[in-house]
Amino acid sequence: MNMKRHTIASLLLVGLLALLPVLAGANTLERVRMNNTFTLGYLPDFEPFSSESGGTVSGYGIELCLKIADRVKAELGLSDMQVRYEAVSRGEVIGAIQSGAIDIFCTPTPETLAYRKEVSFSRPVYTAGLAVVVRTDAAPQLVRVLSGEPAHTGPTWRATINQGLAKHTYATIEGGITEEWARDRMRKLGVIATLVTVDSHEQGIQWVAERKADAFFGERMLLQTDLRKRADADQMQVLDTLFGFMPVSFPIERGDEDFRLLVDTVISELYRSGDIVRVHRQYLGELREGAELLFPIYALP
Repeated sequence: MNMKRHTIASLLLVGLLALLPVLAGANTLERVRMNNTFTLGYLPDFEPFSSESGGTVSGYGIELCLKIADRVKAELGLSDMQVRYEAVSRGEVIGAIQSGAIDIFCTPTPETLAYRKEVSFSRPVYTAGLAVVVRTDAAPQLVRVLSGEPAHTGPTWRATINQGLAKHTYATIEGGITEEWARDRMRKLGVIATLVTVDSHEQGIQWVAERKADAFFGERMLLQTDLRKRADADQMQVLDTLFGFMPVSFPIERGDEDFRLLVDTVISELYRSGDIVRVHRQYLGELREGAELLFPIYALP
């Protein structure tokens, strides 16, 4: 009896050991095939790119990821493959990708060298624009400078090039690319001003509303979306000036070239067919002038 139990235990152990190389080396597509489930990670409060309301997940990034899910389903021949949504916080994204808890992160994200050490990125799916929100009663001098106009309309023999930007308080998202840009810009101009950081676009706009900050720098589409939700929206404005551009992409598992190729193929086809324009209009509105010039650059041939 003991020998029989030992034999069964040994066989089970051998079977488990045989599975270890497969599980340890499993890539995204293999994991989806084994689980018959494709998991989309997203930020639930990042409208219009990804959001959750009444149990429904939607947004520009979600729509594009669903098209990727369709291709995964077809490539793997999984007619009954399930698409699952997993809300994550900003601090959980990398860990969720690395652990396989999510197969793709569908909230468009800037690709940086620091992130590249942890995850890989798809082809760009959107071009983020750095803009600024101010109060409608902001100092005219500040508004002129932030709009790309001269700080002074009269004699300027005692004025400096940065005078319209000095002695103000500016806010940015903490630890983001915008904060790096703002600090570098202030340093190069020699501006005597205060830079404060906030946790979200909502908080940044609130600080402008409460006059804790004279201006808040953030992604233009997010600024416009968040501002529209506020009861005091008529007291603030997003200026037309764009201070910089940043392509954003979908983070995926690092080194998984088969899955990355599938994702990039779908994205490239969306650009070439023009279908991405329809999705953009549905969630983000009309494209800015010249935006389509980037399509051939973003799409792989």
